[in-house]
Amino acid sequence: QLQAFGGGLVQAGGSLRLSCAASGRTFRMYAMGWFRQTPGKEREFVATISSGGGTTSYADSVKGRFTVSRDNAKSTVYLQMNSLKPEDTAVYYCASLRRTWSVGSANANEYDYWGQGTLVTVSS
Repeated sequence: QLQAFGGGLVQAGGSLRLSCAASGRTFRMYAMGWFRQTPGKEREFVATISSGGGTTSYADSVKGRFTVSRDNAKSTVYLQMNSLKPEDTAVYYCASLRRTWSVGSANANEYDYWGQGTLVTVSS
């Protein structure tokens, strides 16, 4: 089970940190991902982090502004979002990769557990 929180309303240029708490399986074995979705659009890859936390990957649209990290002792993955833009407005989802000991993936179909989503709204 995954529970994401930390969304909210922020002005353009501001920052937010999303958190995703995991339970139910051995967190440290699974790469994690963040995705986002706006109405009428497909879910979009944002960032992924390997099971050990040493490898990360980002969508070009967020590279240099967002940072994904994890604390395996707390079974939590984070998404630090800086320099937010109105186009970052979306529901953000965390997800756990299906296979173990992976570097992560940008493919949503490779994730089998999803959080409930947290809304991020960036005003201009």
